[in-house]
Amino acid sequence: MTDDESGRAVDAELIRRSEHDPESFADLFDRHAPALRRYVARRLGPSLADDIVSDAFLTAFRRRGRYDMSHPDARPWLYGITARLISRHRRVEVRFYRALVRSGIDEIVEPYAERVDDRVAAQQAGLAAALAKLSPGDREVLLLVAWADMSYQDVARALDIPIGTVRSRLNRARTRTRQALGGSDPAMTREESFDG
Repeated sequence: MTDDESGRAVDAELIRRSEHDPESFADLFDRHAPALRRYVARRLGPSLADDIVSDAFLTAFRRRGRYDMSHPDARPWLYGITARLISRHRRVEVRFYRALVRSGIDEIVEPYAERVDDRVAAQQAGLAAALAKLSPGDREVLLLVAWADMSYQDVARALDIPIGTVRSRLNRARTRTRQALGGSDPAMTREESFDG
């Protein structure tokens, strides 16, 4: 398969083309960089987001010859590279969440909201506190599911872990964050909502 329903080249095809035409890799960047930037900014703050995303695409470009072409969607691969880059900044991430707890203001969400009431600010601070306390592996899985809207299978592929590990890490992370959010689950996936 080389094109999706809209006629655009699928990610794997862009990566394949870039072996002979490196400029075609720019289409992959244009397609995925904005979402990756938002994801990194929510994890580490806006000041590091551009650098991390640039490094992720540079790494992806260098490793494109090893990409598994049987996967048409490169999102899990790109998020996996990004997750490894984020892991180098664990202290920054935890400090970012602790600052959010103190201020109650999410720098990424706040500019897009006209008004954030006290309840939402408290919920953001509670989530930030819970995220800061999670193990790096549990936090990574939770945020890939909740903020990057990835399936369990995509998370397993991104982090190169078994799907059972994704499920157990997500269960642990949900249990710990649910309490901070007053019982709501930030990582309910479409898969589970249909499971009933």
